[in-house]
Amino acid sequence: MKASILHITNGDSTTNYLKKLQFSGEFITWREMLCEGKTTSDVGSETFWKNRFYFLKTAYKLNKQTFIEYTLKEYRNLCKKREQNEIVLWFEHDLFCQINMIAVVSWLKRYRHGYQITLVGSVNGGKNEKIQPFSMLNQEQIITYYQNRVTLSQDDIEYADYIWQLYCSDSPLRLEAIHKFNPMTPFQYLASAIEAHLKRFPSIENGLNIVENNILKTANSHHFATKNELIINLLQEDEIYGFGDVQYENHLRNLQKLFSSFNPVKLSKKGKDVLEKQLNFYGQIRNEETYLGGSKKYSFIYQSSTSKLLQITS
Repeated sequence: MKASILHITNGDSTTNYLKKLQFSGEFITWREMLCEGKTTSDVGSETFWKNRFYFLKTAYKLNKQTFIEYTLKEYRNLCKKREQNEIVLWFEHDLFCQINMIAVVSWLKRYRHGYQITLVGSVNGGKNEKIQPFSMLNQEQIITYYQNRVTLSQDDIEYADYIWQLYCSDSPLRLEAIHKFNPMTPFQYLASAIEAHLKRFPSIENGLNIVENNILKTANSHHFATKNELIINLLQEDEIYGFGDVQYENHLRNLQKLFSSFNPVKLSKKGKDVLEKQLNFYGQIRNEETYLGGSKKYSFIYQSSTSKLLQITS
């Protein structure tokens, strides 16, 4: 039987580019954003998808039909793909991709045991250059990285699954303790992505996390005529989270009390006080329904001085 390949990609832009370059094999696009909202470790289960739809409906007003057409149908296509000899994973360096990647590996561990699974690494352009997304590479570059893909050992698969289980647990403290202790892993960007994840818990200084503080800082240090200009700048400067415009729109909705205007973009007095750590906004932004993985976002605080998380007991 002729060897066949299944490519699982991080998004439609990668899938379309690989098809344009006439890569052989079949394609599945993983259309999720598991770095946001509640996740359970049983990827693909009814509980898992119920939690995901509830989050996407609540945070992004996603309707059921769109969720079924865009995400669930593609997942069901993945479930049908059993004939391929090799499964190739195309996930980039940022938090968005890395969390999706470990979830996919966890699913593969459970449902595709014994299959050859390979990983295409993200591409670092140079010392002071941003890591380029797959869709921005030229044909020669992407073929080189494809040819240099790494086969995941059973230990690698177990490790990714373990990190996924910890990400989905109700406390990030264990994840904080162990995420750096596997220097031989082929998942070369996972430790820095998890570090970025841990910084998304609210800071002890003003109750906002690193992403929210960066939004205020960016808004205050530029003169943006519109909210869209602010979002474009945030997208351009984001090197680790991999958020899209919809994620930044959602953050701005949650922070709107700290802005006096979005056209032009101006912080309110309260916004400036929070930014300067003269005011703690934790009590006003706290939402018991907000999850990061399996953990409630506002049950933990991040202490910048020690780079440690603390659990809030009440």
